[in-house]
Amino acid sequence: MPRDRDGTFTPQIVAKRQRRFGGVDNLVISLTAKGPTTGEACAHLAEVYGTDVAKETISTITDRALDSFSAWKW
Repeated sequence: MPRDRDGTFTPQIVAKRQRRFGGVDNLVISLTAKGPTTGEACAHLAEVYGTDVAKETISTITDRALDSFSAWKW
């Protein structure tokens, strides 16, 4: 994280201590709900948005969503 002497730096795109964009989670969940594999989802994100997302990141996002769905279900 960039630092300055006064501690006044405020990131514009990704907030401090945030690891990824907020909309990426929703995008990955909606994309994987349509049935592609994690590799196909990575390729789609690279082609459409020009960003590299690891297969492990997509798996982590979908696993968190599944955990919250199972908690909501019961």
